[in-house]
Amino acid sequence: MNRWGRLAAAVIAMAIISNMQYTWTLFVKPISAGMHWKQSDVQYVFTILIAVMTWAMPLSGWLIDRIGPRIFTSAAGVICAVGWSGLGQAQSLTTLYALAALAGLGVSFVYCSSIAVALKWFPDRRGLASGLIAGGYGSGAAASVLLFRGLIKDNGYASTFIVTGISMGVLIILIGQFLKYPPANYVAAAPAPVKAAVRKHSGHDFNSLEMLRTPQFYFMYIIMLAIGIGGLMASAQVAPIGDNFKIGTYAMGWALFLNPIANGGGRFGWGWVSDHIGRERTMFVAFLLQAIFLMCVVTLGRQSEAWFVFSMVAVFLTWGEVYALFPAQLGDMFGTKHAASNYSFLYSTKGLAALLAGGWATLLFEKTGTWDNAFYLAAGLSLFAAFGALVLLKMPSPRKRHVADADSVGVYEAAAGD
Repeated sequence: MNRWGRLAAAVIAMAIISNMQYTWTLFVKPISAGMHWKQSDVQYVFTILIAVMTWAMPLSGWLIDRIGPRIFTSAAGVICAVGWSGLGQAQSLTTLYALAALAGLGVSFVYCSSIAVALKWFPDRRGLASGLIAGGYGSGAAASVLLFRGLIKDNGYASTFIVTGISMGVLIILIGQFLKYPPANYVAAAPAPVKAAVRKHSGHDFNSLEMLRTPQFYFMYIIMLAIGIGGLMASAQVAPIGDNFKIGTYAMGWALFLNPIANGGGRFGWGWVSDHIGRERTMFVAFLLQAIFLMCVVTLGRQSEAWFVFSMVAVFLTWGEVYALFPAQLGDMFGTKHAASNYSFLYSTKGLAALLAGGWATLLFEKTGTWDNAFYLAAGLSLFAAFGALVLLKMPSPRKRHVADADSVGVYEAAAGD
């Protein structure tokens, strides 16, 4: 199988696991009503799933380089199936949270395998590859969100968890058989020249410890955390927000269908744009638009159902690219040799963002009766991230500084660029 086939398999794997994040909003009200739990308590499932998914990434990156993506992804399929299927059988919040953590662990393993396979096979088209991978995760639920909605309506949430959990687990195991790293001496067949707008890689491959000793990494971490909150809040709360705004079933169905399509399309599109005008410039434009559209949700979104659908779709179109641009940016700065491990540390921002986007945002709504405060805060953070991208543009690429004569000692120390 050629590298495009490997990439296609990774994209499909990402599309499968995306259902656990993007269809979750459909389960919140049924679980709350069926178990007589507060929605804010139920929404912590989303927070825990995303937090474990992201915070387990360093472990995922370490394990995958030792086990290999094929066996690793197969094991992840079993974990996903057990965790997601069990959510419908939970009789206590403690059990619900534990199963959410298990499902999040499985998602982490699949995500890490897929992004690592893509970056390692496509060092010459990093933005495109990471955009397709992130697009698979962002748009995967578009094909199934209406199916999930129908299953919940006809069979109840408990049966839906079981059927979809087992199905996704089996598919992940099958797809995992096609995930494989390139050989150690692999070189892309026709390397594309680095465009002037794209940051030129320093030529040094940083391992995770070396990367964690650079200021560039921490600045990227802050920006990614700031921009991650708004889109996660929209994906977790779209159904409850629609109920609060009195959005009808028909319009809500269109929002649930179009949101993941916009999310996935935006990830691919912005990733492609970044290969031509640079990652940081692309971030500035996308993050600035994200701030505007987040404010539109609680202003124009209340005016009509059409405006609600438009503003929600626009939020997803300008948010998901964060998961395409940052792995490409990380590869530009720190190389792709340790791509799985390095990105796992940066991706942990999603777990912190989920704390604000999930249970805390719902709790704020329950106390104030409005979603305005949460969305205005998220818009402000997106604006901060937009201008932070311009600062990142001016920062030099990190370089390994010789501690002593490299030819005689062979030891390097990570430091900021000259």
